[in-house]
Amino acid sequence: METYTIPLAPGPVSIPAAVRAAYGVDYGSADLEEEFFALYRRCEAGLREMLATANDIAILSGEGMLALWSAMKSVLRPGDRVVAVATGVFGDGFADMARQLGAQVETVDFGYDEVLDAGRVAEVVRRVRPRLVTVVHCETPSGTLNPLAEVGAVCREVDALYYVDFVASAGGTPVLVDAWGIDLGLLGSQKVLSLMPDLCMVSISARAWEAIAEVGYVGYDALAPWRTAVADRYLPYTHNWHALAGLAVALDSLAAEGLQAVYDRHATVAALCRRRVRELGLALWPRDEAACSPTVTAVRVPDGVTWAALDRCLRERGMVVGGSYGPLAGKVFRIGHMGSQADVALVEQGMATLGDVLATIRA
Repeated sequence: METYTIPLAPGPVSIPAAVRAAYGVDYGSADLEEEFFALYRRCEAGLREMLATANDIAILSGEGMLALWSAMKSVLRPGDRVVAVATGVFGDGFADMARQLGAQVETVDFGYDEVLDAGRVAEVVRRVRPRLVTVVHCETPSGTLNPLAEVGAVCREVDALYYVDFVASAGGTPVLVDAWGIDLGLLGSQKVLSLMPDLCMVSISARAWEAIAEVGYVGYDALAPWRTAVADRYLPYTHNWHALAGLAVALDSLAAEGLQAVYDRHATVAALCRRRVRELGLALWPRDEAACSPTVTAVRVPDGVTWAALDRCLRERGMVVGGSYGPLAGKVFRIGHMGSQADVALVEQGMATLGDVLATIRA
């Protein structure tokens, strides 16, 4: 297996040594020991601070997709109306997920190089009056960051639940769950938090809990048990104590640095990355830098170069970035500067390597 010395993939990201060390300890039984429940509450408190919310947070054992399915299955019934805002692969994916659950879905489509227009979304939401509105904050395959506040306001206006994926943004840029009216906020461990892909988190509003009780979904991924699981000391399954210990390390690190300092670091590294991209004669995706996320930079594969060849040459030099999906496959590659990888020296090294590789390929 290759070891990459310049890790700039858009997730899973490089895992800090202190987090890795937390996995190397022998813990007890997560079902039975007070130490585990104290750790859970500590992590919950840290996540609340990071997400600016007083809502409950369920910390689930599983990769980020578990949060997406868990939240959607727990509040939707066949025939429910859903408005899915699609500015990329994952936005369209939410529409597909809801259809698979029997929902009536209307998609508000935008280009994959655009962010949402709140006015257009509001028009559709007011007309459809859905049970659920879905939005992706950071569309990692496109490198874009959607505005969220105005959509949250119209969701409140029509009494729709607001379901937001901030898997690749939270911790690297402000996410204001309560101020933006997010009912179901979805987070994964392998992006900004810089953990293994083995935990996911859902912030759950009082309105969402009411919907969860109404639907009564039962399954391994159901959210309902988490309303009382920790208080009752009765978990729906054996939890991942090692991952929770790693999460505590990550949250402590964010708190020690200070959230604003963390956000500033991500913004600084993103600006550096994009400046170097332009200096190399490459084009950003999207071209409007105002639409770009501070956690990932998407770059158009240059003319005369294939993504396969570029990826192979970068890997030969110890650098790993990411391709893209769907309509952008082979056309865009992505540089992940989130969490542990939001590091000036690392990005400088990566961009120098990219420049060398491009010069070699073009020679």
